[in-house]
Amino acid sequence: MSIFDRRPRLRWAVPVAAGALILAGTTVGTVVASADAGLPPKTPQELLVALQSPNATAVSGTVVATADLGLPTLPTGMAPRADLTALVSGTHTLRVWSDGSGQARLSLLGNASETDIVRSGQDVWKWSSDAATADHYVLPQHEASMTPPALPDGVTLPSTPQEAADLALTSLDSTTTVSTTGTDKVAGRPVYELVLTPKQSDTLVDRVVVALDSETNVPLRVQVFSTQQPNPAYEVGFTDVDFATPDASVFAFSPPPGATVTEHAAPDHGKKPSDATMPADAAPPTVVGTGWSQVVVARIPADATAALAGGSTDGSAAGADQAMALLAALPTTKGSWGTGRVLAGTLFSVILTDDGRVALGAVTPETVSAALAAQ
Repeated sequence: MSIFDRRPRLRWAVPVAAGALILAGTTVGTVVASADAGLPPKTPQELLVALQSPNATAVSGTVVATADLGLPTLPTGMAPRADLTALVSGTHTLRVWSDGSGQARLSLLGNASETDIVRSGQDVWKWSSDAATADHYVLPQHEASMTPPALPDGVTLPSTPQEAADLALTSLDSTTTVSTTGTDKVAGRPVYELVLTPKQSDTLVDRVVVALDSETNVPLRVQVFSTQQPNPAYEVGFTDVDFATPDASVFAFSPPPGATVTEHAAPDHGKKPSDATMPADAAPPTVVGTGWSQVVVARIPADATAALAGGSTDGSAAGADQAMALLAALPTTKGSWGTGRVLAGTLFSVILTDDGRVALGAVTPETVSAALAAQ
C-alpha cells in the first residue's frame, strides 16, 4: 500500500499491467529467482503477482533516498534544506509510518530542520520546522482515500519504495523485459529482486530493480540504473522496517505556538475544470514516441513564466531565485525548432525553449531535440 496514496489510480494500474503482460507483448524472462538465503525459487510472473498483492498494510521504518541525477549545482547558500524538493539530489533520510487505514506520516530529516507530511483521515498537514509554517488540507468526504495532487508542493520523485515500485509498474508494456536476478537482503530481511529492462536503445534507463520482502511482498527497495553510470542514479529503500501497526499518537499533529497556518480549500477531483478556469494559453501536452523513449512536449503557461520572472515559483522569492540560478547554469542549445537551454541528466533530459515550451523524457538531449523538431 502506498504510504500517502498520492496516485490512487496506480493501485488499479498495477494489476491491469501485470495481467496484460501477455496481451501487450511484454517479454517475461524464464529465469527463476534462486533459492539464496533459504528462499524458495520464484519466477518473474510469480513476483509480478506478489508485487500487486502485499499481505501487510501497516509499515514503518527508516528510508534512505539517494539521487545522482546529474543536476547542476546551485550557488552556495541556495541549496534546498529539509524540504521534500531536496530529494532530487544527494542522500536523504526519511522516517515513514502508515497504519494501512487512512493514517500516515512522512518526515524528512535535515541537519537542523524537518519537514513532515501527516495524514489522519480527511486531515492532511504539511509542517516545515525551518519556516515554522503549517499547511492544512481537509479532504472531501467522497475522496477520503485521496490527497490533493499538489501536496506536497515540489515533490517530483517517489519518497518510498512502494511509490517507486508503483511508478515502475506503469512501464509494463511491449517495450519492457521482466526478469529476476535472484534474492538479496534489504533492512536485514530476505527479498526477491524483480528487474524491469527497457528494450529500446535510446532511453537513458538501463534497468529498474524492485526488491520485494519475501514474507509480506512489500517493496523494500527500488533502484533505477542509468546507461551513463554503474551505480544507481536513483535509489530509495528501507534501512530498517517494522510491519506492526504504529501507535495512534504518531499521526496526531497540532501546529506549535507561533506557527503560521495556511488553510487550503479541498479540491474536487471529480469535477473537470471549465474553460473559464483554464489559462488562456493552456494546451494539453503532446507525446512523441513510445514506451521508455517517450518525450512529453508542453507549453509553459504565461502566468508561470511571469511568476518566475517576477520572483515566485513556490510562494517565495527564494524559490524563484533557485529556479533562475538553475536556468542560468544550463547550457544553450538550438535546432530547427529554435533556441533554448538544455538539462542533460543521468536519467532524463529537458529542453526549455526560448519561445516558452518544455520537452522532457528519459532519453538523450538529441532525442528530445528531435521530438521538438517533429512538432
